[in-house]
Amino acid sequence: MLTLYAASNTVAVASHIALEETGLPHRIEWINFADGGQRSADYLAVNPKGRVPALVADGSIITETPAILEYIADVSGQLMPADALDRAKVREILSYCASTFHVNHAHKMRGARWSDDAAAHASMAAKVPETMADSCAYVETLLDGGWIAGDYSIADIHLFTICRWLGGDGVNIADFPKLNAHFEAMQARAAVGRALAAHG
Repeated sequence: MLTLYAASNTVAVASHIALEETGLPHRIEWINFADGGQRSADYLAVNPKGRVPALVADGSIITETPAILEYIADVSGQLMPADALDRAKVREILSYCASTFHVNHAHKMRGARWSDDAAAHASMAAKVPETMADSCAYVETLLDGGWIAGDYSIADIHLFTICRWLGGDGVNIADFPKLNAHFEAMQARAAVGRALAAHG
C-alpha cells in the first residue's frame, strides 16, 4: 500500500491522478496548508522540505513530483512509453513543468522564497500572467492535437495539473486551442474525475 501525502489542489493532484490511473493500492494522507500542516513536526519527519507531495513506498520516502510520477509509472508498468527517445521526451516535459511552468506560478504567492522585499513580491506577482502565458505558448508548439509525448503518459498528468491554475493566474486557456483541447481531454478521463473529486 502506497501512502501519498497531499494538500488539496496543489501539485500533489498529479501524483493522485497517476495513482488513480494505474490502480495501484494507495491511501491519501491529507496535509492542511491553512493550518500550517506542512510545517508540523510530524510532516517534517516525512518531508523536511515541508512541501507536498511525498510518497511512502516500501518504507522509503520519495519527494518531488517528477520522481513520484516516474516511480508510479515504473512500478505499474503504465504511463511511460517503451521507446527510449519517447521516454526522454516525457522526462523533458516533466522537467519543464517542474523547473519553469510551476515556478512561474509560484511567483504569485511564494515571492518570499526569492526576496524579503515586499515590493519585489508585488512585482513578481504582477509578472505571473505574462510568464504563465509564455509557458502556455511554448507548450502549444509541442502539441499536435493529441497527448504531449505521443501516448498518454505522466507528462500529460503533470501538465494538466499546472494548467488547472491558469485561470487564477490571469491566463485564459482558450487562447491556446491545442492546450485547451488537451485540458478538456484530461478532464474527461474517469481517473482524473475520481482524483479531483477528492480535492473538492
